[in-house]
Amino acid sequence: MYGRIGQAVVTLLGIGLASCVTAGEHRITFEPQQEAWRILADGRPLATYVVRDPVILRPYFKDLHTPDGIQVTRHHPPQKGVDPVDHDTMHPGLWLAFGDLSGSDFWRNKARVEHVDFLTRPQTQGDRGTFTVRNRYVGVSGVLCEETCTYTFLVRPAGYLMLWDSVFQSAGSAFYFGDQEEMGLGVRVATPLMVKPHEGRYRPGRILDDQGRRNEKGIWGQAAAWCDYSGWMNDRFVGIALLPDPDNATPCRWHVRDYGFMTANPFGQSVFRQGPVRRTEVSQGQPYRLRFGILIHSSDRAETPDLKTACQDYLTSLNRLSP
Repeated sequence: MYGRIGQAVVTLLGIGLASCVTAGEHRITFEPQQEAWRILADGRPLATYVVRDPVILRPYFKDLHTPDGIQVTRHHPPQKGVDPVDHDTMHPGLWLAFGDLSGSDFWRNKARVEHVDFLTRPQTQGDRGTFTVRNRYVGVSGVLCEETCTYTFLVRPAGYLMLWDSVFQSAGSAFYFGDQEEMGLGVRVATPLMVKPHEGRYRPGRILDDQGRRNEKGIWGQAAAWCDYSGWMNDRFVGIALLPDPDNATPCRWHVRDYGFMTANPFGQSVFRQGPVRRTEVSQGQPYRLRFGILIHSSDRAETPDLKTACQDYLTSLNRLSP
């Protein structure tokens, strides 16, 4: 579809796509699909970004893969007889959503996030792929705020590294983020990775944070610098780690479940029994920024990757790419 040298431009929904060979060792490319973009690294699937969905009323990523081709997120939609089918319209793969944004529930599809446009078209820039979107949050009382989000994709020694950079702002009025479990960056992992094996078919997976705590019992509601959900698939130890930027306004507490779910939550406090109810207010015209790293990794040993080093690599990547 694209030439091996130079640049090709295609259109989808009236939006152009630029894709080219990188100057470095690896190549990130983008392929248009119906209401979505497929992201590839060196010709292999990395993820799919869904722009619009008639059922899930917000953009999201699905079908996240390791560099050796293993899918680490649950099938979307879940496959009956293979996957548990709970939360099928709320847990599509990887997403950012809020159960209480100025009183509206975007997590449970009771309010909608509208894709407005691409501010930067999907493209390769040196050793990375990137694009920037503008989203509009429409609640029960109308437009609450807009989000400008830049996604960057890198091939790193530990695996695929995705940088997520969202800025929320409203020119019309103030808004707030509430104190709920269902707030922040969420992931639903592939069924074989679940800590609680589905129908006894698989080896138990593992949730691990930077303090060495494990699984739902040890991690739920606790603050941590990062959290990783991993397990064995096809004789490979694979997983996905969420790495919040330490410069975010507040550290993340972790809403994790042994049934294959993990969320980095920057807003919950009372809901985790860690203090009084907290309401994060954002003044009219002021930006509120959230940044995360997402590391998709694979190894033949459970001891790897070195997530402390991978987190430092994420911060180095942030410093290198930040304006």
